[in-house]
Amino acid sequence: MRYQIVRLSLVFAAAACIGGNFPSTMFAQSSASGPVGTPAVSGSQASTPAKPAPAVRRTDLAGRVSRQAQMYYEGIWGIDSLKVKYTESGEMIRFSYRVLDPDKAAPLNDKKAEPSLIDQQAGVKLVVPQMEKVGKLRQSSTPKTGMSYWMAFSNSGRRVRPGDRVIVEIGHFRADGLIVE
Repeated sequence: MRYQIVRLSLVFAAAACIGGNFPSTMFAQSSASGPVGTPAVSGSQASTPAKPAPAVRRTDLAGRVSRQAQMYYEGIWGIDSLKVKYTESGEMIRFSYRVLDPDKAAPLNDKKAEPSLIDQQAGVKLVVPQMEKVGKLRQSSTPKTGMSYWMAFSNSGRRVRPGDRVIVEIGHFRADGLIVE
């Protein structure tokens, strides 16, 4: 008997740690024939199913960096809104950022700096391709405050996938732990 009480209290403690109101809904009864914990409804409301809460998509949170990292990128490099996106075809990975301070962000747009995207999990290092008539697939003009800039990395073989953590290097600039959306 003592073993059962200890075991039951451990179940309740675990449920409390996880969150939610497990103990209060475990033995609750509803006046309607709906699931436990749902309020009783009457009339025309009973026939219409309740809409589920919108699920948080992983991509909504994927591009976010920690507050400390955000302050670092803003203070040292003069940029924010760092994003790494997987294109629809999967053949390109697009890195973009917004300039807050053009003087600090100038090294990122330097034509001499060779950008690379590293995915240690996949074991690849992607580069910006050089197109015959267009040139490098990156913007290298003088940065302006409030403008967004981008560069595209060749992902032939589709080794880098959405959800992967990557590193972007441009000269001395390095952004660690960006998640591919």
